[in-house]
Amino acid sequence: MSSALTDLFPLPIVQAPMAGGVSVPQLAAAVCEAGGLGFLAAGYKTADGMYQEIKQIRSLTTRPFGVNVFLPQPEYADPAAVDVYAHQLAGEATWYETELGDPESGRDDGFEAKLVVLRDNPVPVASFHFGVPSREVVDALHRVGTFVLAAATTPDEARAVERAGADAVIAQGVEAGGHQGTHRDVPETDGSGLGLLSLVAQVREAVGIPIVATGGIMRGGQIAAVLAAGASAAQLGTAFLATHESGAHALHKQALTNPLFVRTELTRAFSGRPARGLVNRFLREHGPYAPSAYPELHHLTAPLRKAAAKAGDAQGMALWAGQGHRMARELPAGQLVEVLAGELATARAMLAGGGAR
Repeated sequence: MSSALTDLFPLPIVQAPMAGGVSVPQLAAAVCEAGGLGFLAAGYKTADGMYQEIKQIRSLTTRPFGVNVFLPQPEYADPAAVDVYAHQLAGEATWYETELGDPESGRDDGFEAKLVVLRDNPVPVASFHFGVPSREVVDALHRVGTFVLAAATTPDEARAVERAGADAVIAQGVEAGGHQGTHRDVPETDGSGLGLLSLVAQVREAVGIPIVATGGIMRGGQIAAVLAAGASAAQLGTAFLATHESGAHALHKQALTNPLFVRTELTRAFSGRPARGLVNRFLREHGPYAPSAYPELHHLTAPLRKAAAKAGDAQGMALWAGQGHRMARELPAGQLVEVLAGELATARAMLAGGGAR
């Protein structure tokens, strides 16, 4: 990674931006203070909500941090398919004593307003999910001193990120928890994503910009592995979801290691876009029938997810988690960074010495 960017955070550890209230300023600041790069998640927030969190993290740390933004999505959902799915969810609404959300609540996630905030109040790093920002957007952020990253799930997507002028690409393996950052939502390719190590190797040969590897990473030894494969840093989400500072619901944190939830699966059940979560009742019952319709289904199911959380029912919540969720450690975020750094140093020493003896 370019020295200018790596100078921002001494350890090759990035805390993934997790939307929905997980990546709160306290979490991101703790990671920054420990030597990693903490991220705020602007997804599903208003531009003012994002601005308030930027102000808050600046009151908690003087270290550089990042902000993640969702790109606007094209209109390709079939309204009839959304209506059918809404009819299927009527029983859920009755059970949780709530109404379904309005699927037409907005498509752009306040993108343009958030760009105005990021240009007027520059942050050290900005990353993008669900596509590639235009060259004009990248250039505008560069002019105010912001480093730009974007997610990719294939070598072709990584090339698109490089062409846009981004400073680095976030290579997201299929093991990752939460939403896959595919640039186009193609249902025919569901479940065919590349594993992280294979993806990093292919992206390394496809582009010349630095790589941040993400997907299922929970230990320092895994960080060493992706660095050896060609990445410049590792991004961890689920590992930080269980930390003390994380804004995740207590049931979500507990579910990561709860023996009731034995595996994860990519599903469209909650949002209409492929996302990896712990397999629970809602995912099993509705996942097979959920159409490709993001963000329509996200808006539609939002009241159900909120009501399930309020009722203390993890079986109705979106329990986003990566494949390594059973390795989650309930530690303060700063301590987790220190532990990961120690594990990374040990793994590197073993590699340098030819392995364990």
